[in-house]
Amino acid sequence: MSNEMKHPRWGATAALAAIIGLIFIIVVTLYYWVLGLIGLIVVIAVVALLKLQDMKHKKKVEDYISTLSHRIKKVGEEALLEMPIGIILYNENYEVEWMNHYMSSLTGEEPILSHPLNLISDAFLPIINSDENEGVVTIKKRRYRVISRAEERLLYLIDVTEINEVKVRYENEKTVLGIVFLDNYEEITQGMDDQIKSGINNEVTNLIKDWGSAHGIYLKRFSAEKFMAVLNQSILHELEKNRFDILDKIREIKSNSTVPLTLSIGVGTGAKSIPDLGQMAQSALDLALGRGGDQVAIKKASGKVEFYGGKSNPVEKRTRVRARVISHALSELIHESDQVFVMGHKNPDMDAIGAAIGIMKMAEGDGKPGHVVIQPEDYGPGVISLINEIQQDDQLWSKFLANDDALEQITSKTLVVVVDTHKPSLVMEPRLLSKTERVVVIDHHRRSEDFIHDPVLVYMEPYASSTAELVTELLEYQTNKVKLGVVEATAMLAGITVDTKSFALRTGARTFDAASYLRSHGADTILVQKLLREDLAQYNHRAELIRRTKLYKDHIAIAVSEEDDRFDQVVMAQAADTLLSMNGIKASFVAAPRADGYIGISARSLGEINVQIIMEQLDGGGHLTNAATQLKMPLSEAVQRLKAAIDDYLEGGEAE
Repeated sequence: MSNEMKHPRWGATAALAAIIGLIFIIVVTLYYWVLGLIGLIVVIAVVALLKLQDMKHKKKVEDYISTLSHRIKKVGEEALLEMPIGIILYNENYEVEWMNHYMSSLTGEEPILSHPLNLISDAFLPIINSDENEGVVTIKKRRYRVISRAEERLLYLIDVTEINEVKVRYENEKTVLGIVFLDNYEEITQGMDDQIKSGINNEVTNLIKDWGSAHGIYLKRFSAEKFMAVLNQSILHELEKNRFDILDKIREIKSNSTVPLTLSIGVGTGAKSIPDLGQMAQSALDLALGRGGDQVAIKKASGKVEFYGGKSNPVEKRTRVRARVISHALSELIHESDQVFVMGHKNPDMDAIGAAIGIMKMAEGDGKPGHVVIQPEDYGPGVISLINEIQQDDQLWSKFLANDDALEQITSKTLVVVVDTHKPSLVMEPRLLSKTERVVVIDHHRRSEDFIHDPVLVYMEPYASSTAELVTELLEYQTNKVKLGVVEATAMLAGITVDTKSFALRTGARTFDAASYLRSHGADTILVQKLLREDLAQYNHRAELIRRTKLYKDHIAIAVSEEDDRFDQVVMAQAADTLLSMNGIKASFVAAPRADGYIGISARSLGEINVQIIMEQLDGGGHLTNAATQLKMPLSEAVQRLKAAIDDYLEGGEAE
C-alpha cells in the first residue's frame, strides 16, 4: 500500500485545524479585531486546502481498490483456468459440463464435453459414490489424486505422480530380514560318510548362495542349518512372483537318503526397527516349521502371514528324543499343578477324545486328578458310539466333566491341556484358557496364524498321523508306567485308525509302533471296527452327496449338496475320502450346509495338490492332504469362492 494510504484521513485533520484556529481567533479578537479577521481568513484557507487534499486522497484510494479488485479477479480467473490442478464440473447424469484448461490438456484433443466421466477414467464414479470422497486415478500414465465435491458436482485433480514414485521407491527399499533353515539337514547327513556329507553341504551352500546373488540378497551362514538373509521389499516381491523356486531346487538335491532335503524360510517385513524384523522373521520360521517345513512364511507388521510352498508331506522324525523331552516336561507341569483339564476341539472326533483320554491317564499316573472337558450337546455322530461305550464304564465316565462344571472348578494352578487343535476359537471351552496361565498344546495339524496365546509347552508334529499317536508316545516315556483300560486304549487306537483311514494315509513306522503299544495294553481291534460302523441311512445320505459330484479342471472332484439339505461334517469328510478313491481324481472337495447354519467344505488329496493352502484361503486349515473350512454364506457363493481358491492355487503353479 502507498504512503498516502497509510496517513490519517485528511478530513479529520482539517476539522482539528479549524477548531484550533477558531479558538485562537476568538482570543485575539478580544484584543485586536483586525488580527482576528486576518486569522479567520487564514483558517478558512487552511481548511479549504486540507479538504482538497482529503478529496484527492479518497480518489487515490478508490482508484487503488478498483485496480486491486481487477487484479484479484484476473488472478482468480487465471488460477481457475490455468493453474496446474484439473477441475471438472459434471451434471446429474455424470456427464462433463465444463473443465479448465489444465484438465483439457490432460485429456488431449478428444471431445469430452457432454460425454460421460468414465470416458476419462472408470474410477471417477466409485470415488464420487464413496464415503471418503477421495481416490487416485491414472490418466495417460500419470497418477492424480481426486477430491470429490458431490454437492457441487465438482472434481479436483492434483498430479501426485512424482510423490507416488517417491513413495513406491521408499516402500520398495524398506529392509526385509529372513532366516533360511535346512529342515532335515542334520537328520539326513547323520551317519553319512564325511566325503558324501561334504558334497551335499557344498551343493546346498552353492545353490543358496547362487540364489541370493541372482536376486541381490545378502546371505550369512551362522550355523550348519541356518542362514541370515538381508534384502528389501522389491526383492521380496520378485521372490514372491517366482514363488520361491529355491524350495524346489533344494528338494531336487540327490542324497543317499530316501527322504528329500527341504528348506524353510521365515521372513519379517513392514516393521520400523531391525530388532522387530528379526523377531518377526523368527516367528515366521517357527510357523513354517510348525506347518511341516518345506515352505516360506512371510510375516507382516499387521500380523498377517502369507505362505508359499508346502508341496511335500511332513517327514516322519526318526529320532524320539523330542517325544521323551516333552513327556518329561509335561510330567513336571502336572506335578506342579493341582489338577489337569484336557479338552479337544468343538464337535470332537475320535482322535480328539482318544488323545484327551491319554493325557487324563497321564495325569492320574502322576498322582493328580484329571478330567476330560466336554459339551454334552456337542457330540458328533462319528463319536456317539464311542461315548456310549465310555458311559458303560462308570469309572471312566466319571472323569468326563461338562464345560460349565470345569469353569466352576478351575483354579490358577490348574493345568489345561488342549489336544488336536491349536486355535483358541475352536477349543471346546475357550473361557478356560483365560482362567489359568498354565496351558499346553499338543497337536498334529499344521500351524496356522490363529494360535493359543503364550502356552507354557507346545508339542506340534505335523508328520504324525494323529494326536493320539503323539500322546501314545508321551505315555511310553512316562516314569510312572500308565495302565490303560480296554476302552481307553481302544479309544486312542480308534483315533489313529480314523485319522489314517485305517492306516492307509499319513502312516509311518512310528504310527505302527504306537498302535502296537496300544494293542499290547488291551486295545480291541474288533471294538474299533464296531465303533466305526455306520447305519444304512447315513450311507445312503453320503451316496446322494457323491451322486452330485462334478469334475473341475479335469482331475478335481467337487460335490455340492442341495441348498435345503443338511449334512454332518463327518459325512462330508467320508464323501471326500470316497471320491479320492476314484480313478483320475487328484483332489476332492465336498460342500454342503450344516445343521448350525454354516457351509462346511471338506477337502482331500493324495499329495499332488496341497488342499491345506486352498482351505486357508477360505479361513480354514488342516494338512497337505486333509483340510476343511466353515463359511457363513449362501452355498452358491461358497462354491464360487472354492473354485476361485482352486484357480488361484493352480495358477500359482503349486500343482504338478
